[in-house]
Amino acid sequence: MAWNEPGSGKQRDPWKDQGGDGPSPDFDAWLRKLRDAARRVLGGGGGGGGIGIAILGIVLAWVAFDSVVRVNAGDTGVVLRFGRMARLAPPGLSFKFPQPIETVTMVNTGKTLQTSDQVRMLTRDENIVLVDFYVQYRIDNARRFLFDVKDPNETLGQAAESAVRSVVGSNDMDSILTGQRNELVAKAREVLQRTLEQYQTGLVLIDLNIQNVRPPAEVKDAFDDASRALQDKSRLEEDARAEASRIVPEARGEAAEIRARAEGDKSERIARAQGDAQRFSLVEAQYRAAPEITRKRLYIETMQEVLRKTPKIIDGTGGKNLLNLPPPLQAPPPHATTLGTTVVTPESGKAGN
Repeated sequence: MAWNEPGSGKQRDPWKDQGGDGPSPDFDAWLRKLRDAARRVLGGGGGGGGIGIAILGIVLAWVAFDSVVRVNAGDTGVVLRFGRMARLAPPGLSFKFPQPIETVTMVNTGKTLQTSDQVRMLTRDENIVLVDFYVQYRIDNARRFLFDVKDPNETLGQAAESAVRSVVGSNDMDSILTGQRNELVAKAREVLQRTLEQYQTGLVLIDLNIQNVRPPAEVKDAFDDASRALQDKSRLEEDARAEASRIVPEARGEAAEIRARAEGDKSERIARAQGDAQRFSLVEAQYRAAPEITRKRLYIETMQEVLRKTPKIIDGTGGKNLLNLPPPLQAPPPHATTLGTTVVTPESGKAGN
């Protein structure tokens, strides 16, 4: 709608009521009142009032913008009020007073940090070794990390070096280089975690590992000779254990066989002795009943046992002639002894074939 319609003789104001009978609000008057109020507040005059309003709007916008803080996931916001800690802001949107009243320092508590170092250390047997180690850690307490320790990362590096030195310094070089590294690493982790808790650094240990342990370059040749000697020693010990594992079972088997054979001989001799004793008792009873017959029978049995395998002829006739006869066609009597082709009978003192 135009300000002045053609054909009309008067001016029309679009901010006033058009065709109404009652009074209409005057927007210009309202703006003039607002400008006057701003001039009184800002102390300006003339055209300076518009600048003051612009400055006031900028200040209000800055206050609104600086009062909202966004904390990313994995971070913790530490809110400082006039330089003193007021509270912790969790991840997400938070409200605060604008600067310089309150400021926010972001601390990444979800990221895994790491540091590594190489140091020379002295073992318990006064040998020098180069140790490479690395440490993985993260920030567990943002307040302690910012305010309780001057430089937490540097403190952690020094604490890790101290822990590794204490463990390496309490062991010999041979134990460090030959198979006990896992135990040393576990002890170093315990010492480092205890140190971090004692100094309240706000850090938590994730892992500590010793990557490499070696002698300095100045003594590397001598160390290599000693290492080869240790390897030869280990190899010889393994060979000896293998030989022992082969020989010891064989020796145990032979010992068991000997014991079993000894037990058998023992049982046999005991049984034979018991049989001889019983036979002697029976012979004694026979001897008491018929001494002469028993004596001759014992003599014949004894001579038969003694002369069974001899090829010689024993003359028991008292110098009488011996007749060489052909071998007997039948077995000799039970009381005679066969000597080759000669039979000697003690009853007649003669010998015959």
